[in-house]
Amino acid sequence: MDGGDFMKIGIGIPNAIPNTDGSVFVEWAQAAESKGFSSLSTIGRIVFDCHEELIALTACAAVTKKIRLATTVMIGPAREDTLLAKQAATLHNISGGRLSLGLGIGWRKSDFDVTDRGDLWSRRGDAVAEQVDRLRQVWKGDDIGPDALGGPEIMLGGAADPALERAGRICDAFIAGPFPKEQVAEHFTKVDAAAGAKKPRRVTSRYFALGDVEEEMLANVRAYYEAGGEDFVKMMQSGVLRTPEQVKQAVEDMKSVGADEICFWPQVNHLDQVEKLAQIVF
Repeated sequence: MDGGDFMKIGIGIPNAIPNTDGSVFVEWAQAAESKGFSSLSTIGRIVFDCHEELIALTACAAVTKKIRLATTVMIGPAREDTLLAKQAATLHNISGGRLSLGLGIGWRKSDFDVTDRGDLWSRRGDAVAEQVDRLRQVWKGDDIGPDALGGPEIMLGGAADPALERAGRICDAFIAGPFPKEQVAEHFTKVDAAAGAKKPRRVTSRYFALGDVEEEMLANVRAYYEAGGEDFVKMMQSGVLRTPEQVKQAVEDMKSVGADEICFWPQVNHLDQVEKLAQIVF
């Protein structure tokens, strides 16, 4: 659907929040579907105290019927291509075709080294393009299985010009990071220019933490982004939406740049965040 008149609103699960009991994902998924959110999304990396994205989403798939499941995004080239294809096909099949497989190239080399994929670090942009080709090849074949139901939607993220051009050429959907609306609009324009006639679905994102949870939110953001340095940590902390007014403004801003969907990623793992966000956006 076109952004502007109608924009879907998704919510993340707290899989990348340190010290999270994964049993919350089941209730979170059920609550999100009952409230009318369009998707359940994940962020994540490998060398961090977080739950693996596809497994977490499989738990969500088991207790839901309609809500979309999305990795927004997982670090693709750090994973072996054929096994990733089989894992994604399995989740897509189990969920009845609800997976959007979002892939990125990451910015921490440790995630590549720990999986013995460090040789791809310097060419990870090319590697993710090759990975997308291999995924689609596996999903179209009948020798690896299971039935991929046509294959999940491929979503790519990124902000640098080569990443935007690559996304336009090969992805089904593009997800912009939690940037100001002017920058998101610029990214959408560049992706569309590279795409030609077939424009990818436009997705965008924001972090949120509602209620009296500021100290916890600040600690969680710091833990995830501390490798980027103090200035980067503070920038990411300041971008977390904390009030209903900020959430509403984000929705309007993303509608104005033509987003088809916005994903709100939680920065605390309390189940009441689903209800708090739903009360604002619906």
